[in-house]
Amino acid sequence: MPSLEHIAYDDPRGMRHYNQPFLHDVHELMEMGRIHDRNHSDFLNEEVEKGHFDDVSVMLYTSGTTGKPKGVCQTHAAFIAAAQGGAQVDNLGADGDILSYLPMAWVGDHLFSFAQSLVCGFTINCPESGETVMTDLREIGPTNYFAPPRVFESLLTSVQIRMEDAGQFKQKMFHHFMAVAKRCGGSILDGKTVSTADRFQYWLGNLLIYGPLRNVLGMSRIKVAYTAGAAIGPELFSFYRSIGINLKQLYGQTETCAYVCLQPDGQVKADTVGQPAPGVEIKIADNGEVLVRGPMLLKGYYKRPDATAESINAEGYFMTGDAGFLDEDGHLKIIDRAKDVGKLSNGAMFAPNYIENKLKFFQFVKEAVCFGHDRDMVCAFINIDVGAAGNWAERRNIAYSGYTDLAGKAQVIEMIKTCIEEVNASLAHDSMVADSQIHRFLVLHKELDPDDDELTRTRKVRRNFIAEKYKVLIDALYEGKGNQYIETEVKFEDGRRGKVSADLKIVDVKTFPIAKKAA
Repeated sequence: MPSLEHIAYDDPRGMRHYNQPFLHDVHELMEMGRIHDRNHSDFLNEEVEKGHFDDVSVMLYTSGTTGKPKGVCQTHAAFIAAAQGGAQVDNLGADGDILSYLPMAWVGDHLFSFAQSLVCGFTINCPESGETVMTDLREIGPTNYFAPPRVFESLLTSVQIRMEDAGQFKQKMFHHFMAVAKRCGGSILDGKTVSTADRFQYWLGNLLIYGPLRNVLGMSRIKVAYTAGAAIGPELFSFYRSIGINLKQLYGQTETCAYVCLQPDGQVKADTVGQPAPGVEIKIADNGEVLVRGPMLLKGYYKRPDATAESINAEGYFMTGDAGFLDEDGHLKIIDRAKDVGKLSNGAMFAPNYIENKLKFFQFVKEAVCFGHDRDMVCAFINIDVGAAGNWAERRNIAYSGYTDLAGKAQVIEMIKTCIEEVNASLAHDSMVADSQIHRFLVLHKELDPDDDELTRTRKVRRNFIAEKYKVLIDALYEGKGNQYIETEVKFEDGRRGKVSADLKIVDVKTFPIAKKAA
């Protein structure tokens, strides 16, 4: 370590025989500092004055979805602008509480737990450990909450599993009031007009179901909750809003301090990410790519001037790499990654991420990967959620020995087929993606894993890598085969490597006629 000049220690035990000049007792250093402060009382203020709002305050790394992770250099001014804009839109103040449980090296937590707390003055609460996050969430009851879609998916899955284990009367009551919530909960939250009968039903549901459910989730005091980092399924998003949780989507990247679009109260849509945030300009390129400009943009990529030049155009707009459009109300709708949006062989648009998020609303589906670019139909890989699917199997007395065995059970495959057909029925009513209904699928024999390079560390699908690794399965889907044998190498937690093999069943799925738009 040739650049190391000093080592400070805080416990002198065992240090008697060490006399190297680079070793320092921290208490002696502190006393030296006090003496220096008495002799040079202006020193600290002068050092502070040397700082500039345009200095780099933090370097955060991208997730590596589109290549190797890059160090994003962000300034003090960029994060302060993002924090002030968010506080302005959602009226955040010093009376709030937030649970800081995500890595601060991730842009989302750096903005919401760190930058916004400095701007607003609210209280940051840290969990005791990763294992106690849910317990701490219920204990603290934060007023502001931020989580990626995966966390909200997991919370909903745990609720659905618990309800399946409940008695018949409780199940009936839950499903009845959830139907009421779906019908009018979002409108009540947005302050819209709702019939007296529905309002009374919702009040009763809040007393019996929604209130206790929010309490179990640790969200009984939530004023505003955010989700970002990946697209969230509209059904999942609407579920939380329907039970009275003011969940909002926001849109941004590491390069924009996670700050591009926000959803103002009363203007929240399930299928958009909101309007441009204060100070942000948005432009849609000819190829559909979303371009953004504002005070929250990165100063540059660390030691990558080439990448910086490639990401910001001549007009100063950052090229997000996402495809989208602005609707009639000025809300941004993200379709997919610009590079992932393709076309079916008939010319219809194919947006895999949009379809995958619809699939992941079902508690039995943990991950999905859709294929269809330049093909005549869409096919899918499915990863089951072993907790939810295992619970479902156990209640039906279906014995299984592990993930691979459970994923291959005929009853599980049939259950997944039912879920996919529901998604197809939904897609048929959306003219933009109606041609992207899934025709064939298989349930993968192993879970997609960051350790096997199939997902990024933020659990985003590495689509091209998966397509190459499982080419034999994709070929089987499109060649009309009924099953395909595969053997895959996996990496275990202790570093050992092994192989998982299975003969996967390939299933045809019902598709629906495309619904015609009303005249």
